[in-house]
Formats: sequence, C-alpha cells, structure tokens
Amino acid sequence: MLVSARRAAEAARRFFRRALATLKVRPTEMVTDAASVYPAVLDELVPWAWHHVERHADNRVEADHSQLKQWLRPMRGLRTDRTAQTIIAGHTSSCRT
Repeated sequence: MLVSARRAAEAARRFFRRALATLKVRPTEMVTDAASVYPAVLDELVPWAWHHVERHADNRVEADHSQLKQWLRPMRGLRTDRTAQTIIAGHTSSCRT
C-alpha cells in the first residue's frame, strides 16, 4: 500500500519495484485505481501483466472495510501520512488469506 500526497511517477516506480521484489510469483494481473501515472510505470516494470482498472476489480480487498472503520473511528481518522501507512500495513497483514 502506498500513501502519498501526490502520485508521482518516480514514487510509483519505487513502490512497484519494492512490491515486485517481495513477491514469490510473477504477477499476471495488476489491480490499481485509475491514476494516470500507473499505466506507463506498469508497462515499464511488468509489461507481461494485465493492468486492471475496472470498477470493483479489487472487491476482495474493498469488502473488508468494516474492520478498518472500527479501528479508525476511535482515532477520528488518519491525520498524517505516517499514521495512515502504519494502519494500512497492519490492516493488509491481517487480511492476507
């Protein structure tokens, strides 16, 4: 998960390189939002993978918002990028199947 105020190509490139380095398999599909910077970066890094940006393509991840909202409600939201990164890292590690 990447938290950033802006979506710069170099930041996206660093994020995807790091994510791809941790994978044990070669991805055939990449699901992202429709940020304009992603297609060029993904075509450069994983030209064999299908970049999927259709609405609701990531429903498995999105469906688990109830637990995340329970964590965030007492905190009254995410006030800094660092807090967001910490919460998201914990949330994604607890959602792995």
